[in-house]
Amino acid sequence: MDPIDLLARVLHRDQDVIVLDKPAGLAVHAGPNSPEHLELYLDALRFGWAEAPKLAHRLDRDTAGCLLLGRHDKAIRRLGKLFMAHRVEKAYWAVTHGGPVADHGRVDLPLLKVSSKDKGWRIVANAQKGQPAITDWRVLGRGTLEGIGAIVWLEFRPRTGRTHQVRIHAQSLDCPLLGDPYYGPEPEPRLPLHLLARSLDLPGLSDNKPAIHAEAPPPPHMLAALTACGWR
Repeated sequence: MDPIDLLARVLHRDQDVIVLDKPAGLAVHAGPNSPEHLELYLDALRFGWAEAPKLAHRLDRDTAGCLLLGRHDKAIRRLGKLFMAHRVEKAYWAVTHGGPVADHGRVDLPLLKVSSKDKGWRIVANAQKGQPAITDWRVLGRGTLEGIGAIVWLEFRPRTGRTHQVRIHAQSLDCPLLGDPYYGPEPEPRLPLHLLARSLDLPGLSDNKPAIHAEAPPPPHMLAALTACGWR
């Protein structure tokens, strides 16, 4: 990624935090399959500070949108406390295959991470052994997409922060996300993952600082589906 492009993706900046519009397809940190990752480029976001900002949370590689960074160690500690206290409000936009009949609701479905030597790790629903996972959702639009059929534009607000929570909870509603290679209807989807971390809301970290609100625009690969569901 060009560092200049990263500068253009800053949605909010103050003395404590940066909210970045992370592009889909870029992992946030290094891993066995992630030689290129966001942390390689964070030095471009110092804005005159001695150190680069640090990740306050993470997004999946294929999820686009709002990513919160702390600009110094004290900010990272404060952000961690806000996440633990559930004072960081996150909203996701997704486009799904089909959709629920109702217009809003809540999924309360515990999730469990399981691992095996041959298949690696995965997340499964498990009411007995899983960690609590709660997501509120509402329908923002309905439509059809050529080659796909009925689709629904949904807003998800996770009340807990489990890995792949929105994706599995959408699957539990019988409406998996378009382009989801793990929880979707096809092993090799024709589309990129249609999931956007749309917005973040949290208190200001310093005294007398206003609350922070940031919104990320839909990525190009989601525009056709969102438009078909009534987005303008």
